Amino acid sequence: MLHTITVETAVPESFRVAQVAGMFDLPLAVKLRNTFEVELPDFDDAADENWKIGVIVGPSGSGKTTVARRVFGERLWQTEGVGSLFRADGAPNGETPTEKDSRPPWPADAAVIDGFGDLPTKDITHALTAVGLGSPPAWVRPHKTLSNGERFRCDLARALLCSPHEIVVFDEFTSVVDRTVAKIGSAAVAKAIRSGRVKKRFVAVTCHYDVIEWLEPDWTLDMATQQLARGCLWRRPAIEIEVRRSTRREWPRFARHHYLSGSLGGGARCYLATWEGTPVAFAATLKMFGFPRRRRVTRLVTLPDYQGIGVGARLLDAVCDIESEDAHRLSVTTSHPAMIRYCEQSPAWRRTHVCPAGARKHYRARGRVVKTSQGRAVVSFAYLGGGTP
Repeated sequence: MLHTITVETAVPESFRVAQVAGMFDLPLAVKLRNTFEVELPDFDDAADENWKIGVIVGPSGSGKTTVARRVFGERLWQTEGVGSLFRADGAPNGETPTEKDSRPPWPADAAVIDGFGDLPTKDITHALTAVGLGSPPAWVRPHKTLSNGERFRCDLARALLCSPHEIVVFDEFTSVVDRTVAKIGSAAVAKAIRSGRVKKRFVAVTCHYDVIEWLEPDWTLDMATQQLARGCLWRRPAIEIEVRRSTRREWPRFARHHYLSGSLGGGARCYLATWEGTPVAFAATLKMFGFPRRRRVTRLVTLPDYQGIGVGARLLDAVCDIESEDAHRLSVTTSHPAMIRYCEQSPAWRRTHVCPAGARKHYRARGRVVKTSQGRAVVSFAYLGGGTP
């Protein structure tokens, strides 16, 4: 569908404006008028409903936000610090908005988890996990105390979860984060939407071309040429994770991101996952008291910048494969929603026990009762082999 969008900005009258116009022979009426002719999918046409992800990309000043605002209206979301005022009729920058964005700012001193209105906690944690913010310690901190990457993912989760519209358009996508976070975050949101965990269609508005192959969009509008490309023409680069035995010295950089205590049991076998030489995840196993040939995964942490693309699952399965070579039987007990969902869906894992909140999971070995959870809701799984390649 072809859109013709004209934006005119009123010329401010001042001596200096007239002086500059005279110095450079500047035709103000022409220079302050922009017309864009762009093609986009027809969002009201059933034949154009088979897409899930789109991208509007282009350099600064190319008209990305103007086009997005005019075409999508109130479906356009802007992160805090970029701008929170909009008009559904698409008023360009410089005009006085007649509506104030009804989306409240993040609470100054309240936890992120309290910034989603009256939505169920389960839905909020699932949305945060889906976009790659799977660290409970981050959920209970104020938005302003998080890193740029964590705040970006919080903003993204709130847009996808709180928008009443089927299509969510996110302006300045990845503009405030470093490029590694941008790529991993793009892959995380694409995975969440294509898997159906997030039941929205998503349009990224960005000046960064490097995220396109990580989003794998179904259509791309390049404002530099005002050309629309249809079809998934990009493939996400492969993410090669290397797993090796490690030492306890690696644990401190991961400890604060784990939802349990920062301690690491004596006798733990430690493993480190690296991507392009950078540490991204950590795992540790311990012997199960009373069962000489059984071990359990006691710690599994992926750094926030690398969450949402399956790094933790791949490390978990790799560690269990390594341990299984010594004829050990491996298990994991977790309360993390992402890990529970993965193990439930993977043929490499079998659920063995569910312990509801308030109960204390325990077993008897050598005449001794061993407690394995402290009253929190947990699910236990046994490793069957043949996990994530």
